[in-house]
Amino acid sequence: MKKGKTLLLIDSLINLLLGIILLAYSKPVVDLFGLPETDLKFYPNLLGAVLFGIGIALFIEYKRKEEFIGLGLGGAISINLIGGFVLFIWLISGNLILPIHGKIILWILDFILVAISFFELFVYLKNKRPTTTARL
Repeated sequence: MKKGKTLLLIDSLINLLLGIILLAYSKPVVDLFGLPETDLKFYPNLLGAVLFGIGIALFIEYKRKEEFIGLGLGGAISINLIGGFVLFIWLISGNLILPIHGKIILWILDFILVAISFFELFVYLKNKRPTTTARL
């Protein structure tokens, strides 16, 4: 299954590269790559965060010993945390011109993304630790 692992690594690197390009979305990047222009960088940045998270998830999967397991909890955590982090940066930067209910919805979404990621990480770490009970 060496070819499958190699494909996973290539897919991971492509997603990481696309994620970085979209996270850095700006006029010079648009001109360099011939991308379609938009006045809003919000959506390209969020897509970049998701692609970057998927790239990390694929890399985690590439490093696994088992085959055909799927992205699993590590992938979900990386995608949600990176997406939540980029959304958080947008929200605190003040560059979003939104009605108050739009900001509230995005803050709630960001909180949910980060909260579920930390909950997933907590569950993962709790299940990973060996449970030992000391008897006196």
